[in-house]
Amino acid sequence: MSTDLYLRARLGESVREIIGETEMLSRMVDALGSPLNVLVPHQIVDNSEKYREVYRKHHLTGEVYFAHKANRSTALIRELAASETGVDVASLEELRHVLAAGFSGDRIMATGPKNTEFLWLAARCGALVNVDSREELVQLGELTARHPLPRVRVMLRLSAFESTGVTVLSRPSRFGSHVRQIGDLLDVVEKHRDTFDLVGVAYHLDTNGLPEKALALEGCLHAMRECVQRGFTPTAVDIGGGYGANYLAEQADWERYTTELSNAVLGTRPALTWQNHGYGLRAEAGTLRGALGLYPSHRPVAGERYLDELLSREAPSLRRPLATLLLENLYDLHVEPGRALVDQCGMTLAKVEEVRRTLSGDVLVRIGANSRDISMEEHAVMMDPILIKAAGTAGTDQPTGVYLSGNLCLEDDLITRRKVFLPHSPAPGDLLVFPNTAGYFMDFAADHALMQPIARKVAMFRDQGTWQWCLDEEYWPTKGSRA
Repeated sequence: MSTDLYLRARLGESVREIIGETEMLSRMVDALGSPLNVLVPHQIVDNSEKYREVYRKHHLTGEVYFAHKANRSTALIRELAASETGVDVASLEELRHVLAAGFSGDRIMATGPKNTEFLWLAARCGALVNVDSREELVQLGELTARHPLPRVRVMLRLSAFESTGVTVLSRPSRFGSHVRQIGDLLDVVEKHRDTFDLVGVAYHLDTNGLPEKALALEGCLHAMRECVQRGFTPTAVDIGGGYGANYLAEQADWERYTTELSNAVLGTRPALTWQNHGYGLRAEAGTLRGALGLYPSHRPVAGERYLDELLSREAPSLRRPLATLLLENLYDLHVEPGRALVDQCGMTLAKVEEVRRTLSGDVLVRIGANSRDISMEEHAVMMDPILIKAAGTAGTDQPTGVYLSGNLCLEDDLITRRKVFLPHSPAPGDLLVFPNTAGYFMDFAADHALMQPIARKVAMFRDQGTWQWCLDEEYWPTKGSRA
């Protein structure tokens, strides 16, 4: 049976160059510990420019906001502060973070659940408040009545859009107000006309489906018309994030692996996962049941390409391209990519601590990290780490299938339940590079479980043609040069 079911990661030019600096990476881990998160700040600005290119293609205007929740890095936020890109914050601490990094309030959008302190600071600094419910809108109005605050720019987040023709199923969400409640929301805005500036309406859907998003965008255009009929002058539609990222270099790797995973679940080949975990698939009387619960790790239409395809799509009932409808109404378009904007912006390094063979013959590799430090399994994303052999370490040149375990005293602390195929066998002292972890996998779930340290972060930058590094919190956009 083949032992080379690779899921080879797609690597950007900068990431590939940095991985090639093997001695420097090893020294960094020796100095700062394992795991270690490595950021590439300039890449996030390059990614943002790709969204601008889509705007120019469709003759649209509006703002690109980075969804800060995808990564806590200070270096990334400071780099963005020096660019034209805005930032979307979903907590009080994120708001304080971006203000300290150099963002002015007019470039900040406040989203997510908000307490009184979050609302006050957002209003005080002039952020655009994306309101999640009627109750939140009332709370914001009462806050502005009690305290001397400037006029607050608000957007109304909507959900549960309904199709008039062919039924388009929309996943229920706890965020946003039902589109039928737009009238109630406008009543509250009307009550606070002296303190609210209604910028427009928004949606944010937990789906990759283009039909659902097209329906939601068309629904927002209808809601904008209702705003105008009520005497308001809205100017923008915000369509949130969810543009995705393409993690794998080859589609054939993904198709081959998922096919073989199905065969393993059916028992027609050896297991490919720890204890034959099926990722949503199961065998019943020789028949494959269930649905594969994995993120589509190979997505050729992702990021700015996904946005382009959405804007080129016809509105379900108006039957005209969505970009054309936005342009004809002179509406700005706001987007909030998270994962997609930090694509190729970082990686996580972990040292191999132990390699052992179980009685059943499985190879178990324990690394100096845990599944909270590298949370690909939690987000159901699959891609191979890259093995960097340490000088003088043992190991064969034969492809090896291994299970990666973490440093927590917990049975389920597996970096991934998948058997990972490496081109060489690892040994203690080697490094594993987990690429493209900046979007949610690096620090979203990181904690101090069992008093294990949280990974340090470093920022990489080019200076006089060579790669240099500094601690994440010590990075400023004035460092280095792009030459």
